[in-house]
Amino acid sequence: MKKSDPAPGGEEKVDRIVRQVWDLTEPVIRAEGMEIIEIEYRRESPGWVLRVFVDQEGGVSVDDCAKVSRVVGDLLDVADIIHYPYHLEVSSPGLNRPLRKREQFAKVVGKVIEVKTLVPFGTRRNFKGILKEVGVERIRMDCDNQLFEIPFSNMDRARLRYFDSQED
Repeated sequence: MKKSDPAPGGEEKVDRIVRQVWDLTEPVIRAEGMEIIEIEYRRESPGWVLRVFVDQEGGVSVDDCAKVSRVVGDLLDVADIIHYPYHLEVSSPGLNRPLRKREQFAKVVGKVIEVKTLVPFGTRRNFKGILKEVGVERIRMDCDNQLFEIPFSNMDRARLRYFDSQED
């Protein structure tokens, strides 16, 4: 490992950094009228990248992203959460946005989503279908006329499938 390109050490540490960044930045981003959709912290070819996806009613502009980037960058510099060189990126989640929180799922009931689970249902871990219902602890989705109830605790990741959700 080169000193100029250190690894933050393990998935647990990466998850802890993401939680700390989320907790630190969420009130400030919310005060700007936006919400955090997702935060990623991972190793890529230019080095470590901290990616913050934000959204607001009516969408996010390049100017919105630049403003949030300045605010988040200043907060992270003061809080000193990340002790390694990294690149900060702030962007819109895009059309096929990740779904992480119950409220995000509730906004897309009736749309096509895809879910990857941590633990398989039988031999299946990948699901694509219409989100039918969002409960307190799980979602219900229709995949090829078969209903699946997937607990939030068993979701590795979930994403809206925007173009699959559009009516012809």
